[in-house]
Amino acid sequence: MFNKLLSSTLVILGLVTNPVLAQQAWTVRQGEWVASFSEPTDRYGHAVLGDTPEWTRLCLAHNDTEACVTLPKNKVFEDIAPRLADVNADGRMDAVVVESDDQYGASLVVYLLQDFGELTRVANDPIGTRFRWLAPIGIADLDGDGYTEIAYIDRPHLAKTLRILRYVDSKLVEVAATAGLTNHRIGESYITSGLKNCRNSPVDIITADASFKVVMASRFDGQRITTRAIAPLTTLADVQAALECARAGLLSH
Repeated sequence: MFNKLLSSTLVILGLVTNPVLAQQAWTVRQGEWVASFSEPTDRYGHAVLGDTPEWTRLCLAHNDTEACVTLPKNKVFEDIAPRLADVNADGRMDAVVVESDDQYGASLVVYLLQDFGELTRVANDPIGTRFRWLAPIGIADLDGDGYTEIAYIDRPHLAKTLRILRYVDSKLVEVAATAGLTNHRIGESYITSGLKNCRNSPVDIITADASFKVVMASRFDGQRITTRAIAPLTTLADVQAALECARAGLLSH
């Protein structure tokens, strides 16, 4: 239960609320929007998230409109939960997930719900090798320009690289990257990172350093990423503390 609670507080802070893990599905709600994983499977067998299932079906719903996608046998959703965010700035929530291919590894994927009740899939290039994974951090306007970015760690156990994507012309385009950061250790069922998004302050991308011994804060100014150390990382409470805003400046959480 401790691990499942951390999944909601650390990885999807301010974007998704009230994830509920049932025996056969994981459902996330935000207002009138609902996203869910279902149909768990072990066919990929990576188990990077410990006992957390891999999933084969995603549904995204708003009021009476729902659309679902069932992945082919060579793919799974390898993630702790779908994330709801308006990635393409059309006023609707989209589902952001990690999708893994049995030959090419993980991709960051956005599913958009269309008026006619179908999902449109937009993805970045897969890592390129089976059992290579990525760990999402969060989704927000990171540089204050009005456009939404998605931050994630590329191969948190190997490459340990923070990458930032932006939705541009129906594509996910990488706009910045920096090495030496991570947010996950093999077998953990949670992702140790999040976005500190406080009033009158730039957004901080909170992760661990490559050794998992220091809490790090990174900022994106629209062109490059700068990173600074925050505190020693001895427990997950150190990361939670780094994510908290002062009460007077609280915007999200």
